Amino acid sequence: MDLSGKVAVVTGSGRGLGLAYARALAAAGASVVVNDVDRAAVDAAVAQVPGSVGVAAAVGDTASAEQLVAAAVEAFGRLDVLITNAGILRDRVLWKMTDDDFDAVIRTHLRGTFTCARAAAIRMREQGGGGRIILIASPAGQRGNFGQTNYAAAKAGIAAMARTWALELARSEITVNAVVPIAATEMTKTIPAFAPVIEEAERTGQPYPAWLRHDEGLGTVDDVTGLITFLASDASKAITGQAIGIGGDKLALWSHPAEKEIAYREGGWPADDIAGSWNFRAETYGIPAPAAPGN
Repeated sequence: MDLSGKVAVVTGSGRGLGLAYARALAAAGASVVVNDVDRAAVDAAVAQVPGSVGVAAAVGDTASAEQLVAAAVEAFGRLDVLITNAGILRDRVLWKMTDDDFDAVIRTHLRGTFTCARAAAIRMREQGGGGRIILIASPAGQRGNFGQTNYAAAKAGIAAMARTWALELARSEITVNAVVPIAATEMTKTIPAFAPVIEEAERTGQPYPAWLRHDEGLGTVDDVTGLITFLASDASKAITGQAIGIGGDKLALWSHPAEKEIAYREGGWPADDIAGSWNFRAETYGIPAPAAPGN
């Protein structure tokens, strides 16, 4: 996939998935603005991403978003691709989650995605020629996850924003999609079923076993980059408003929320009638617990 001449901003690209995205875009020929809240992480990332420039800033406020777009324009003359990857975790069950826990995650993930996408959309519409906005979502936002009220809510909102912005930016030929990655990161290493397998692979250099890559759809951060590179390219111009999952050997299209079963009653539905005729098959919720073979 050739991204020569394209200019991309990748938020939260000092390490992990974001750094993998930035490296892959640069390898395909794009010029990249890397970003992290930590200046040392930015400098280290710039050293790994050929031809890149770096911006140390915390996403969330308008000034940071505009700084990222300005850096792309000043260094490379334009902006073609935005990837909103920056995020933090403050996991706690509902009754222990503080206001600060909630607000910090919402500010970084949800508000940071909004402010960066808004700044990018303004620039892309002004310069013409379309563009690509790639929002990083999560299985937690699609299904919910224990202890992640703030994170799941933010990621669900990000998927909703992708659908909304796909509508609003279609005439400008700017596509907007949400990517749902599953990869071995510092977060997934805390999952008991995954941790020993990931640690063993890192120790020995051996690939992850088939059950992890195929059945769980979990691989390395580099396994996610093919989808990112594709969505950043001209080849993806007809794809917008979608939530697309990738990890390990698995590529998946997530369905959008829809009415699953419907019943009608003339005159409406009093509570007693709902109780007496409820036969809907309830939806499942939560991310299914992974299990290694033999467990």
